[in-house]
Amino acid sequence: MLLSRMKPAVGGEASTGSNEKKKKNKTKKIPRLEDYLNQRDYLGALTLLEFQRNGGESVEHADLWIGFCAFHLGDHQRAMEEYKALTLRPECPEDVWVFLGCALFFLGLYSEAEEAALKGPKSQLQNRLLFHLAHKFNDEKKLMGFHQNLEDVTEDQLSLASIHYMRSHYQEAIDIYKRILLQNRDFLALNVYVALCYYKLDYYDVSQEVLAVYLQSIPDSTIALNLKACNHFRLYNGKAAETELKNLIDISSSSFQFAKELIQHNLVVFRGGEGALQVLPPLIDVISEARLNLVIYYLRQDDIQEAYKLIKDLEPTTPQEYILKGVVNAALGQEIGSRDHLKIAQQFFQLVGGSASECDTIPGRQCMASCFFLLKQFEDVLIYLNSVKSYFYNDDTFSFNYAQAKAALGNYREAEEVFLLIQTEKIKNDYVYLSWLARCYIMNQKARQAWELYLRLETSSDPFSLLQLIANDCYKMGQFYYAAKAFDALERLDQNPEYWEGKRGACVGIFQLILAGRESRDTLKEVLPMLRSTGNPQVEYIIRIMKKWAKDNRVAL
Repeated sequence: MLLSRMKPAVGGEASTGSNEKKKKNKTKKIPRLEDYLNQRDYLGALTLLEFQRNGGESVEHADLWIGFCAFHLGDHQRAMEEYKALTLRPECPEDVWVFLGCALFFLGLYSEAEEAALKGPKSQLQNRLLFHLAHKFNDEKKLMGFHQNLEDVTEDQLSLASIHYMRSHYQEAIDIYKRILLQNRDFLALNVYVALCYYKLDYYDVSQEVLAVYLQSIPDSTIALNLKACNHFRLYNGKAAETELKNLIDISSSSFQFAKELIQHNLVVFRGGEGALQVLPPLIDVISEARLNLVIYYLRQDDIQEAYKLIKDLEPTTPQEYILKGVVNAALGQEIGSRDHLKIAQQFFQLVGGSASECDTIPGRQCMASCFFLLKQFEDVLIYLNSVKSYFYNDDTFSFNYAQAKAALGNYREAEEVFLLIQTEKIKNDYVYLSWLARCYIMNQKARQAWELYLRLETSSDPFSLLQLIANDCYKMGQFYYAAKAFDALERLDQNPEYWEGKRGACVGIFQLILAGRESRDTLKEVLPMLRSTGNPQVEYIIRIMKKWAKDNRVAL
């Protein structure tokens, strides 16, 4: 092959002809700006424009096109700088002010965006921009005014659909997207928007189906692959989601800076919070979910105060934000014993669970269950928990709440069964779990198991409370042996006369059960040392009666 390239040309004419062809080919291959723009290759267009500008080549409206390309590449800072420079020129077209407003909007500079937009001429683009700004400012009156100016054209309808999406009106957004898709089958990206809406409605399998239509044509789409990973996270688990996200990591480039932040954020979520403190804090004002996921991380670490600091000033607008704010207030209220926080939590839960859009969803029903739980209306709690029970098979947190509601209504046998299904060590070591399980054991005539729970807990800070529960519940249920043991232990810890009275009654109760033949006579050997450990004058009288009976009935003490 190398030799063939070195062969001399045959004849001068042939040589000249081939050179002319090469020149023509080279001329033909010079890229044109229109070609890049038609292919939506904004990086190629921007490179060409910069090359021409640096080379002193005059291109009509070159600065405008550079701003346009930078904007479409997501480099809104560069777009803003280009448009600002244009506004300083006396011959600047008025439309540039609206373009500048769009760049400022995407940079989050909403007040500056509105100021710039109003300097431009009235147009559909200006109206759409002001429509979105009214939404950002929560100005309902202006929003409705700009809404009325929208026309039945694709761009305006897409803007309306996006506002529906951001206001959680997902079905309305889907209706608009589907109507546009029927008229324009080649608008493939709308499938991604529809899939996003279905994702928000918790229809993850439907979202996957719609998304597949787009991915068949555009397999390397950042947004689509990320959404596919999120669907896998909801449908399967974090590991499956991370596998899907790997495709996105492989194709992401320096021209998609936002994708890298999105990937970092979602990897933290998919990995159950791993690296949250390193990744999420800088993203709080970049990705809206970053704040919420950091709050969830703090809740899982039992750092309620930090979770509260992050969310206390957040004005909730979505069901997820209302729910999370309710959960944080409930946790804080229980931790510091604040009724005010518990009341706020109950109101947030009721607001979500009672809303028309959420009342029939799983989170909505969980919210109503939580609301009634805080109100201690456990019959209503069970109505809502039973309606979603099948979706929470093997979910320990759900089982924990379900069992508590059962026990609170006196259904101790079923409550005990559910409590014992829980495998999470953190829950099993929680005092609330131990105390409720102890009560279930006692009410189900299993006082020995309740006492064993106390022995396991003896080294922690909560045994005193559990002892009181065991002592009183066992006494109430006539299980006097363990009531006596519990009151005896309490009396050793605190010389309160009430504990002596409880122990005395329990010991006499044991004696009565022995007399009735419902308790082993050998138990009397353990009762006497418990009585002797108290310096009360009544002790000798009780012991004397018990000893006399033992002697008469030949019971060795």
